[in-house]
Amino acid sequence: MALKPEDIKRVKALGFLHNKGTEEFSVRVITENGVITAAQNTAISEVAEKFGAGRVSFTSRLTVEIPGINYNDIEAVREYFAKYDLVTGGTGSKVRPVVACKGTTCNYGLCDTQAIATEIHKRFFEGYADVKLPHKFKIAVGGCPNNCVKPDLNDIGIIGQRVPKFDEDLCSGCKKCAVENVCPMKAAKVVDGILEIDKDLCNNCGLCVGKCHFDAIEDGDYGFKIYIGGRWGKKIAHGIALRKVFTSKEEALSVIEKAILLFREQGKTGERFAATIERIGFDNVEAQLLVNDLLDRKQEIIDAKLHLVGGATC
Repeated sequence: MALKPEDIKRVKALGFLHNKGTEEFSVRVITENGVITAAQNTAISEVAEKFGAGRVSFTSRLTVEIPGINYNDIEAVREYFAKYDLVTGGTGSKVRPVVACKGTTCNYGLCDTQAIATEIHKRFFEGYADVKLPHKFKIAVGGCPNNCVKPDLNDIGIIGQRVPKFDEDLCSGCKKCAVENVCPMKAAKVVDGILEIDKDLCNNCGLCVGKCHFDAIEDGDYGFKIYIGGRWGKKIAHGIALRKVFTSKEEALSVIEKAILLFREQGKTGERFAATIERIGFDNVEAQLLVNDLLDRKQEIIDAKLHLVGGATC
């Protein structure tokens, strides 16, 4: 059959992307946090064998794609996946699937990245599924400053933190300081017989906690650093960190919601969040994200007739 442009556009919104030069599609299967069960994995393989080209590929956003789906089989594929709580989608000018590292089990992990990603998925990928934005909006959750999922190259990225608590009174100023030796950022250094931690260099990885032989750093506050305005693609932009380390998960998730609302209200159709921030100013954006005005006007912002016509500029 001859595919019509409107047919291709309609099913793309459902997560079925046209395979160039063919009349077939790749179905994009969403994972909430990069994790699927063994039963779901089997279902994906069965769909690939029954409806697709017999192979599966994985995207950089931790979604799964099966190529070779016939247009007439699209509804059957969606129904098959529904039996296993699998959904398709992940396209369009809206919140995109969340990416998370394996911080839950990683030796360096400072937060339960997969649980946080699931919560973000429910609240913002699903909860804002019908909310049009100026452009796509990508979120990443990293468990530590190793940045394995590149949070600062997403529209908004969360990074697990552990801010060391240094008790100067317990420091003995050792010539061979265990804390100084273990610090990967060289932020800790004994100067004039006392340990100093350069806050501008320290990335709050937490590796120094518990390393002092005299218990000068026995604990650290867990929290989240948040980067905004990262972008990977034709025009690369590194995200900028908000100046505050958020010690509450709910507070961090609230910042994500405020960023989405700000982008919807103040972004121009077709521009990425990085461009919005550059245009109106980082200090302006940060100030708005640290108060609750956007949340107070949430329904007004969501109900506004905005971004009804697409047109990505990058």
